[in-house]
Amino acid sequence: MNTDHLSGAIASYNPRSLLVSHEGRLLFEHYREPLMQEEPAVINSCTKSVLSALVCCALGRGLLPDPDTTPASAFFPQLASDRDPRKRDMTLLHLLTMTAGFRWQEFGGIHSFPRMIRTADWIAHVLEQPLSEPPGTRMTYNSGVSQMLSAILTQATGMSVAGFAEQTLFADLGIERYAWETDPQGIHTGGFGLRLLPADLLKLGELMLHRGQWRGARLFPPELADRAVRPVASASPPYEGNYAWHWWCAAYPASEAKLAGAPEGKRANTIRYYYAQGFGGQFVYVVPDAKLVAVVTQDSRKRKQPHLFAELIGPMIADA
Repeated sequence: MNTDHLSGAIASYNPRSLLVSHEGRLLFEHYREPLMQEEPAVINSCTKSVLSALVCCALGRGLLPDPDTTPASAFFPQLASDRDPRKRDMTLLHLLTMTAGFRWQEFGGIHSFPRMIRTADWIAHVLEQPLSEPPGTRMTYNSGVSQMLSAILTQATGMSVAGFAEQTLFADLGIERYAWETDPQGIHTGGFGLRLLPADLLKLGELMLHRGQWRGARLFPPELADRAVRPVASASPPYEGNYAWHWWCAAYPASEAKLAGAPEGKRANTIRYYYAQGFGGQFVYVVPDAKLVAVVTQDSRKRKQPHLFAELIGPMIADA
């Protein structure tokens, strides 16, 4: 796979970092400044996908029950006594897929992420939010349910989320340099707040590409890795694509001309991939059929960022 065009192409994007691996081999590595290679980057909502991997670790060890059937009230009893009886139907799967039904607008209003982080008890704030529809009806992007999942992991494992990560994920991946924020109760932030080296983000992508296995070590079962990135719900505007267990799922429309020479039975008009996405341009792209992982970090404060997969990564795969 030829990455020669990337060096010139990324000049106009000016990313903090861009890394691409193919079949486990690092093909391309760029840092705006050399020191950025050694500085853990703010990954914002890519934290959610790290949390997803930790949920897989906990499920694989029998520390968490089946998300499909376990009510969230098993960890938050106040949901069972809430005046809205629909909250009793909320499951761990609804939290993982952001289909819990809470009335929430991530970046604005009284039911929002900024309002949550200004309260003295984030979990209590989320649990008190009204439902706009029954659980399972619609995907609504919500960092509050990510914080609920972080609290659930803390309860289920008997240790902090960062401590559990060090034992079950970070140690095997060789992740040593990180920083992770906590809420006022000391629960590590589930929807944001983690800093990782770009090279360590690449390891997360490769772990998912290899379905929970890292260099011969099985960190969680392959069937859990598959479930974590299987589309469950369509995203609600302004978001696009489909959502899995705190991973986004999409497809790149490769041109028919480029695929015309593919062997019979291998032709397709899309390249399917899944990805972690963080505010300001943080991405971990995983393309199973191409055996490729790409990481982008940015330090922009703009909510809308160039679609680097569509503009750089997808065309490179289609050409290959």
